Amino acid sequence: MVETTLILASTSPRRNELLRLLEIPFGKRPSNADESHLPDVEPLAYVQQTARQKGQAVQQGEGEWVLSADTIVVLDGKVVGKPADDAEAFSILRDLRARGHLVYTALSLRKPNSASVDEGFCETEVFMRDYSETELADYIASGDFRDKAGGYAIQHQAFRPCAGLKGCYANVMGLPLCHLAMLLRGAGLKVSADVPAACQRYNEITCEVYPQYYRDEKNG
Repeated sequence: MVETTLILASTSPRRNELLRLLEIPFGKRPSNADESHLPDVEPLAYVQQTARQKGQAVQQGEGEWVLSADTIVVLDGKVVGKPADDAEAFSILRDLRARGHLVYTALSLRKPNSASVDEGFCETEVFMRDYSETELADYIASGDFRDKAGGYAIQHQAFRPCAGLKGCYANVMGLPLCHLAMLLRGAGLKVSADVPAACQRYNEITCEVYPQYYRDEKNG
């Protein structure tokens, strides 16, 4: 009998750390999918398509489930990508400053020995604080903006770019844990961890939205 294994189609340290909170054994396998933005595709369709492509680009072994995800920042209805350099990071974070934007994460789960894919989606509204030019310059100099949608990490202890949010905090980090747990359980995988408690403890936050997610799952 082949043992079922979960494979994370990502090398992101943030997703790796968050997925560990579910207390499910998993392996990691990088995806070489093309993540370049398609200008004629709506943000929601784009993030879902990219998450799906990431999973499809990973070679799937016998008995393996392949989990892939993609996260984007959307400002004024347009996708804000990952900054290529310091100058672009400055430009993006100035545009986001003291404004609200949306963060979308799409989840894709390829089932073993099947072309079938289960999918999930999470949206969070984020409100950025009015950080100073000096704070922005210090953050850019740290290099933390690299390989991050919108050029920032919500959890960065020194910069702390966000004034508040509506929705899932972990989603802004790149992996909405409650949504993921529901996706995995719906597909037949066992998730025994207390996911809301683990997420709040790890991120040192108080989450007020997870009960609604679980009510929606129960009622749906």
